[in-house]
Order: sequence, then C-alpha cells, then structure tokens
Amino acid sequence: MIGIAVLGSTGSIGVSTLDVVQRHPERFRVIALAAHRNVERMAEQCRQVRPRYAVMADTEAAERLRKQLAGMSGPPEVLGGAAALEAVATLPEVDYVMAAIVGAAGLLSTLAATRAGKRVLLANKEALVVAGAIVMQAAVEHGATLLPIDSEHNAIFQCLPPRHRDGLPASGVERILLTASGGPFRQWPAAELATVTPEQACAHPNWRMGRKISVDSATMMNKGLEIIEACWLFATTAERIQVVVHPQSVIHSMVQYSDGSVLAQLGNPDMRTPIAHALAWPERMAAGVAALDIFAIARLDFEPPAPDRFPCLRLAYRAAAEGGTAPAVLNAANEVAVAAFLDGRIGFSAIPKVVERTLDALPSAPVAADGLEQVLAIDAEARALAEQFVAGRVL
Repeated sequence: MIGIAVLGSTGSIGVSTLDVVQRHPERFRVIALAAHRNVERMAEQCRQVRPRYAVMADTEAAERLRKQLAGMSGPPEVLGGAAALEAVATLPEVDYVMAAIVGAAGLLSTLAATRAGKRVLLANKEALVVAGAIVMQAAVEHGATLLPIDSEHNAIFQCLPPRHRDGLPASGVERILLTASGGPFRQWPAAELATVTPEQACAHPNWRMGRKISVDSATMMNKGLEIIEACWLFATTAERIQVVVHPQSVIHSMVQYSDGSVLAQLGNPDMRTPIAHALAWPERMAAGVAALDIFAIARLDFEPPAPDRFPCLRLAYRAAAEGGTAPAVLNAANEVAVAAFLDGRIGFSAIPKVVERTLDALPSAPVAADGLEQVLAIDAEARALAEQFVAGRVL
C-alpha cells in the first residue's frame, strides 16, 4: 500500500488527485491532507478519505477544522502552521507527495519532501521557478523522484527518451514544443486588454482552474513559468523551448527530434490523466477520463503567440536567460500583480508592467545550491517592491 500526502488538497489539483486515488483503494492510502484555509472542503475530504493527519497552513483555520471534526469517529490529527506542511511531507509512512500548493508558498514543503527522498508529484511549478538549482540538487543528493503534473510537462516527459537528463542534444532532441491554449484573450486586440475584468480573465475556455492560475493563463505568464520549469526538469535551455498556441488543448506538448520525428501526447483536457500517470509510473492505470474522440475533435490548430498581446511571455524568456535570482523576482512580482488585479487595485494590462519594473529594479545574482535564505530574501524584496509599484509610490 502506497502512502500519499496531498498538499493543496482543496484546490483543483488536490480534488482531482483524490478522485484518482479513490478509484484504486487497493493501491493507495491517504496519510495526510493539507490546505490553506478552506475548512469546509477539508472537513468534507477528511470524512471521505479519512487521513491520519489534516493540516491547515492558517492556524486559525486549523482550530475551526478541529471543531468541525469533533463529532467524527476516529478523526485525523489536525495540525496548523507552515511547519506542519513540511512535517507531513516527510513522514516515514508517506511514499508519494502531491505538491499542489499554489505559488511560492509551496516551496518549503516541496523542498522538504524532496530532501526526504519522496516521489514528488510536482504540480507547484513555482518551486522550480524560484529555487530550481536548490530543488534539483536536493533531488540528486537524496534520491527523490520528481514527476511533473502540469499537463504540458507531463506530456513532454512522456515523449522524451529515458536518458534525457544526460542532455537533450545527446538524446537526439532538437527542441521542445510547449503548447498553450492562448487563454480567453487569444484573439482580442491588445488595445482592448486594459478593460479586462477578473471574471473575464478567470473564464478559461478549456480548463477549470483556480483564479490565480487562470489569470496567469490569460496573460500567458503561466506558460512563461512553465518554460523556466521545463529548463530544470529536462536539463535544457529556454532557446530549445518554443511556445505553440494550440486552442483545442488536445495536444498537451510535443518533442521534436533530430531525425525529423515529432512525438506528441494527446488527451482530453482533464488533469486526472497526468495525475494518474505520475501516480502509476512507470505503469499505467485508469484515471476516470474518457478516451479522446479524434473524430469529434476533427481539427487541430496551431499558431505562434502574439508578442503585443502577451508581454509576460517575453519577460519570462528574459528571466530564464538571466538566470540566478531573476526567475524568483519574476514569480514574486507576478504573484503580487495578479493578486492586485483580482482585488481590483490594478488593471489587467498593468500586470506585465509591474513585473517588468520589478525585474529592472532588481538585477539578477547567482544562486548557490544551498542558497535557500538568499532565494527567500530576494522573493521578499521583490514582493515589497512590486507592492510599491502597485500602489504607485515608485515610478
């Protein structure tokens, strides 16, 4: 029986993970669930899958969860605070950790699971964006297995040869074709993006996701972060990654080989597919996802991303090229800007402006393999500066 901890269990990835796990009760046992402050959904999940531990990063939410579960027969042990996330990610009885906490907030627990030598199902791309050198070195030193959950990275993983970590050229790979849906504004004139509302930005045409990642998809910053993540996961550079807008979201990504071959992974846009792949790898198991009907799809379209419509993509390529602390600055500034947009404090078109000004103000510095404090410090500095740009106090 494989023990699993689901970090970010109340989010869309966490919910999908539990759906897949419950289809295979003979194979998996949920040891721990963790979330931020969604007490109602966490209580429901605890009654459903009966974990040994339930963690709320918000300590006040943890106390409310204890009260809600007081009448439950054999309730889980409820823990609170960020340190508890790391604690359950390193439990001896936990074999696999679903790292699905959104944003840089998921870094420490992801790193803890990696240092504990777990199989880490990586849905938190920000961990590699912010501290890729640190996380990858920890995986090597402690024998952890990192398996990508993002549909695009999971597709790339499936299409690459087993020894791709030796370097893509040595494996006969020319480049990675990273697909993107284009989000809800794929065909909008760039001049009209200033009027976009949070509701419009969160209305993704193909995927059901949380609000932050939905906005990132609308700006294509999500794809930019995925470029940086792919560099770490697949030991490559951004120059070998080309973004391809594919509005149907049927091809999840492709790999182009030196002999002219292009391998692609196709499937319905359902996150249970990459989750099931990572849970069962190197085997396969049912995910509850309907088979792709290629006759119903009928056509597949591709186009390059429009630079004037998606400036965040340019900024991500810039951060990837600069390396060092630049990706951490990019991510921190973006998280601040997206939160400000969702709160109605800035317009949609201001998101890349906040990010670019923050990148300009904080030159990149190299990151040591043991430089976690350095990364956390630059993350905090970038957030403070981005908040100033949002408030209009720094021009």
